[in-house]
Amino acid sequence: MSFEEHVRAALDALPAHLARALDNVTVAVEDEHPDDPDLFGLYEGVPLPERGERYAGHLPDRITVYRLPLEESFPDPDELEHEIRITVLHELAHYFGIDEDRLAELGYD
Repeated sequence: MSFEEHVRAALDALPAHLARALDNVTVAVEDEHPDDPDLFGLYEGVPLPERGERYAGHLPDRITVYRLPLEESFPDPDELEHEIRITVLHELAHYFGIDEDRLAELGYD
């Protein structure tokens, strides 16, 4: 399975109620972040709980998963698949308004 297919599988495995809640968000795969080459993933946008009436017309939020740092940090295919899933879930949590402290409590830091 390719890296992109692992990302897609992580999204496809979301519970239906969470998948239905995704609105105006894209997920992309890039090699690495230009300013932070060790970063696994990044959420950019307005978290769902913070969206108000003025949110209409915004460009989609963006979740980026960075391939090179994940592949370099997790050469074992099973570990890589697991960490891709964790990264996707971590960034989706930001979309849903969950901050870093709460993610650490949940084990997704």
